[in-house]
Amino acid sequence: MGGYLTATEVLSVSKEKENLHIIKELDGTGTDKTEAAEPDSVRPDPGEELQQSLAAKTEEAQALQDKYLRLAAEFENYKRLAQREQREVLRFANENILKELLPVLDNLERAIECSKGSQERDALVQGVELTLKQFLETLTKFGVRPVASVGQAFDPSYHQAVSQVQSSSAPSNTVIEEYQKGYLLHDRVVRPAMVAVAIPPALGAADASDSGDAGIREAPEGPDGPPFDAAK
Repeated sequence: MGGYLTATEVLSVSKEKENLHIIKELDGTGTDKTEAAEPDSVRPDPGEELQQSLAAKTEEAQALQDKYLRLAAEFENYKRLAQREQREVLRFANENILKELLPVLDNLERAIECSKGSQERDALVQGVELTLKQFLETLTKFGVRPVASVGQAFDPSYHQAVSQVQSSSAPSNTVIEEYQKGYLLHDRVVRPAMVAVAIPPALGAADASDSGDAGIREAPEGPDGPPFDAAK
């Protein structure tokens, strides 16, 4: 019939096209279902995600809490230290001024001692004594008090030994004479007392025979020199 298709051939071609279309639709539907099913199979559980997020935030909050507690403790320690240092500064703020006033006190005491031998100076002695008393009372208000010396055991923390003296009546290493008073500001030594310390007569005789002195040893650096241990 030349180039024309018969009715049977047309029906056959149409049937094949229809079957091919059905097959394509079936293939497409299956692929879509598979692709749609795959995300559902790997999607994480929302509840598990929430728990993980909550655990992470809890850990972060605990770390911040620990850091805050450490900082609070350090600040509290710093505050206590600063307050203690401030109290110490206020307590000993007048120390340098008091050191300058002590020579005045020494001169008053020397003036009284020099004036007691003359009857004509009784009024002067009385006036100086009153001044000295008032001055001592003023110092006491600021926490200044004298160091106990004569009759006390020698203590290098409070006494500066400038000589050793033979004594059979005083125990060894005891202060038997005070050359210059020492003073305390509260519980701090402002100036140690310059004293003479007793030594046994036998030790004094041995020293005298060895060195040719009379049993009295002077401090080589004088009143302002460092104290030495009288027990040595």
